[in-house]
Amino acid sequence: MNGDARIRIAAMGPEHASDVLTIYQLGIDEGNASFETTAPGWAEFDATRLPGHRHVALDDSGLVLGWVAAVPVSDRCVDAGVVEHSVYVHPDARGRGVGGALLRELITSTEAAGVWTVQSGVFPENTASLALHRGAGFRVVGTRERVGRHHGAWRDVMLIERRSSII
Repeated sequence: MNGDARIRIAAMGPEHASDVLTIYQLGIDEGNASFETTAPGWAEFDATRLPGHRHVALDDSGLVLGWVAAVPVSDRCVDAGVVEHSVYVHPDARGRGVGGALLRELITSTEAAGVWTVQSGVFPENTASLALHRGAGFRVVGTRERVGRHHGAWRDVMLIERRSSII
């Protein structure tokens, strides 16, 4: 990947499916991004992510550098303003501001829709993700200990959130 390319954020669509799922799988394969072991197919991914809150970062040639997407945390009306998100950046595009640009776009889209809390669960070992989120205004709410088994080992998950200052 070209380290000098500019980053453009766009709405995620089916034309990005292959790249998005490849980047997802690369993150999963590293072992500290998700309890998942395999990225879903596009139909499942597409059906579960909120249409207005999924974005891709593209370079000048249209290559997908990373993505961000959100899902509702619940169908209860009290939780209507709370979403859980995921952000993944291709390993070759890290350190270039891709993750920060994606999080800024997600914050813009969620606040425009009246979402007051964006949250996620991050493995404590994923220090790069924690730093990225801290830089975007997220805070650690707490640690859920031994939340689940991942490749035979119990894993903790840090709950992070960003509360909107305008909603």
